[in-house]
Amino acid sequence: MNKSLSLAGLSPAGLLSALLMGALATALTIGIWSVVHTLSTPLVIEVSIPHLLLIGAALGLLWALVRERFGGRYLHSWALGALMSVPWFAFAHTVTPGIAAGAVAAFAIAGRVTAGALRGIPMHKLRQDHIEELAVRVLRTGALVFFVGIVLFPFLFMISSSFKTRAEYLSDPLNLGFSLSQPPAQLFNGYIEVLTRFNFGAYIFNSAIIALATVIVTLVPAILGAYAVTRLKFPGRQALSKSILLIYMFPAIVLVIPLYSVFTQLGLRDTRLGLLIVYSAMTIPVALYMLRSYFQTLPRDLEEAALIDGLSRFGVILQITLPLSVPAIASVGLYVFMIAWNEFLFAFMFLDSPGIFTLSRGMIMLDDQEVPRQFLMAGATVITVPIMFLFFRFQRLLVGGLTAGGVKG
Repeated sequence: MNKSLSLAGLSPAGLLSALLMGALATALTIGIWSVVHTLSTPLVIEVSIPHLLLIGAALGLLWALVRERFGGRYLHSWALGALMSVPWFAFAHTVTPGIAAGAVAAFAIAGRVTAGALRGIPMHKLRQDHIEELAVRVLRTGALVFFVGIVLFPFLFMISSSFKTRAEYLSDPLNLGFSLSQPPAQLFNGYIEVLTRFNFGAYIFNSAIIALATVIVTLVPAILGAYAVTRLKFPGRQALSKSILLIYMFPAIVLVIPLYSVFTQLGLRDTRLGLLIVYSAMTIPVALYMLRSYFQTLPRDLEEAALIDGLSRFGVILQITLPLSVPAIASVGLYVFMIAWNEFLFAFMFLDSPGIFTLSRGMIMLDDQEVPRQFLMAGATVITVPIMFLFFRFQRLLVGGLTAGGVKG
């Protein structure tokens, strides 16, 4: 590299990257901080993005020039995130504990993203491959932060709104904060109301009973059917194997009206049994398909040896196949439980008696009664949190069971 084109040992590419990374850290920090500020106060933040990007670029260049003299392993994450002081002092009159926490979080995230993007890249001797790697890291991390924020915001909004009073919710609906200084009875008033006054305790019981019954009714024929398709030879085996998921060619909205008429004539509408039949018909095909894929990966030698030793086919299933398939069966059971717990369309169409309402059907009744919105958020939290707990608690088991049958051998 021509020395005349360098500044303090920094190549033109290094100078350009310093400017770009400074502007990037600025945009990331201000973006996060602005969202937190807007959601935490009724005031709307207005900043000059071009000016802030220019300041960030200058900070990035300043860091690059002094790096050799004042370098440090994580200096870049702090130097490029230093722009946090600009909005902090500019809006000091509106700073609240929520804003302070948001500022610290934005500062930490921006620093961490910048540090991760620059790890292992020599900023003073950049090549084209370094710039390409840097761009990939920045885009990947930025996309991850963006999508995580999109997913988390509705959940945080639901949780925070459920703890608010009616006045707090109406005065500033988008404020994600709530007061912890209020008495416990007032803080949890939304949950107390939906569980007692609106009978959500019975809805939880109904949903749990129907979901557990659906799991049992689904797993028994699915296990036997998947074993038969993968191990036994009978006429129509190939056709059955290929048509397992045929029912999913028809959307639920197409089936609900005919089923409504049939179940009304059979006396199954507005009953738990009718809902159980519909849910089982929906989940057995997909459960059979998932278990079939897993059973195909199990070695036949163990089963053949057990049959030679005199074990019956049913005994082989109980003593050989099932113990080897516990992860897959557990993951399928959890998947079926989640479907039955969250299902709305058939519960809405088939159930009329409040005594057998599921949680999703009960939520519609709450909305029809025009109850306060914080009560609706408390009800939504009651529906969401248990299934989220199960998912995250058994996430490894669920993912392992679903992917175990993806590769044979």
